[in-house]
Amino acid sequence: MKNFAFEGSMSREVLENYLSRAVTHTGLTYDNFAPSRTFDDDLRMLLSEGAKFVGRSGLIWQATDEKEHRRVSRERAEIIHRADPEIILQGCIFECIWKPYIDSLPVPAWVFEAFGLPVEARNFSYDAMLYPDGTFVNHWGKNGGSVEDIRQLETRMYIYYRARCYIDDGFEALHFGQVHLIGAKDEGFLYWKETLDRVRAYAKEHARRHFVLCDAHTHGITVDGVSLFDYNAWPLRLKEIPKRPLACVLEEGYVDSIWGRSKGGMTPSGWYADSLPYLVEFDNFGRRPDAPVPTLDSHYAWGYDEIDWLMLHPRDERAAIIRYVYGFVRRHGGHLEMPSRRCLTEEYESVWEHPDTEWLDTVAKDEFLRYTVDEEGRAHILRRYYSANNPSDACPFGLGDEAVITEVWHGEN
Repeated sequence: MKNFAFEGSMSREVLENYLSRAVTHTGLTYDNFAPSRTFDDDLRMLLSEGAKFVGRSGLIWQATDEKEHRRVSRERAEIIHRADPEIILQGCIFECIWKPYIDSLPVPAWVFEAFGLPVEARNFSYDAMLYPDGTFVNHWGKNGGSVEDIRQLETRMYIYYRARCYIDDGFEALHFGQVHLIGAKDEGFLYWKETLDRVRAYAKEHARRHFVLCDAHTHGITVDGVSLFDYNAWPLRLKEIPKRPLACVLEEGYVDSIWGRSKGGMTPSGWYADSLPYLVEFDNFGRRPDAPVPTLDSHYAWGYDEIDWLMLHPRDERAAIIRYVYGFVRRHGGHLEMPSRRCLTEEYESVWEHPDTEWLDTVAKDEFLRYTVDEEGRAHILRRYYSANNPSDACPFGLGDEAVITEVWHGEN
């Protein structure tokens, strides 16, 4: 039996155990669009597989209904922890701020107090979080989507606000996205250190088990020999085989892959690692207009992001890919964050033999789906979320990949 016990800090053994049972399940509690509408079946699947670390459970990329986001996140976290108190839920604080959302968000008194500032009645300021020289302004489009600058006090206040909300709502892990964008001009990463120190100090007093796991997309950052993060995280970085359509391999040294490059140091929990434990994922970031073509020496896989590339294969091939990737990652000292639920760029089709069309109409927007009903009454569902769930009336668009995840995990020695 794996040991998942911790309190106040986390040993390497326990950290590795959690990472060995990690999944990416976007919006299990809530994402910026809506919570997963198949929550009951999602939880069934996660418990059946033995998942212990649920990545991207809660996130905000663009905007959200703040009160509803927090209410549902808190309620679902309580349900999950009643089912398995050991499960760690991860909230995300990304390299993305959107003007309408940020400018509408009130700054609670406790944020001012945490920074030793006079309490004001005001909202957060999008403009005060930007790079003054225009770096990464409108990086995500011309409609007010930018990368925040960690050097700005307003940015650090917002990150603290978001982190504390997740901790208060039962989350015990935080992902900080592309930390090298937010901290592009943070000399020595001292502002990032200040921010993470403040978040960890709050968690030490108020988190469920008085500890919060922090990670970001990085090969590793240390300040005075101490790692900023508890473990490193990175995409897979698949390498195409040009003569075999859609075929890819993993290869040490390929572009900016993490294999053999996870930097070490003293961890926030007080133990040292020459190379920090790391987690890799099937990342999502869109597609190239010319897909499907091989794009060697890039982060695309035949022009697709990694989760879309996986989804484009039939079920038996996806199972073989997951087995291959899992084995490669473990041989290289890392852990695979299994694909569970994640947004897609491409649509995939599934057929529901006896559909509840009223339910489909209700969840269509939240689940990125559209459908038609054929002459025999079957619903042909086109959807842009990957779900590993076994297909059933509880999750009619499930892809059935939970079986291989269970097989791989339960087949470990």
